[in-house]
Amino acid sequence: MRKTARRREGRGAWRETLAGVHGGKNAGRACWVLAGTMCGGKVQGTFAQKYANCEVCDFFRSVKEEEGSAYELSIVLLGKTKAFGKK
Repeated sequence: MRKTARRREGRGAWRETLAGVHGGKNAGRACWVLAGTMCGGKVQGTFAQKYANCEVCDFFRSVKEEEGSAYELSIVLLGKTKAFGKK
């Protein structure tokens, strides 16, 4: 398997791990946790590189507000992706 195919496969698996989070599909309502997601028409970097921008994003804020006490913190979601990668 080519390196790029493995990378895509892994990213898809992480998205599946976060499926259903905040009522989304394939981590769609937790995009700030995943590296390489699209925002403003551009591919974004790692969580550490992009999170400051995500905190002021209207979508991020609306998810956080809509979820209220059910909102899962980013550190919890990152833990889920890391735990999945160790399996």
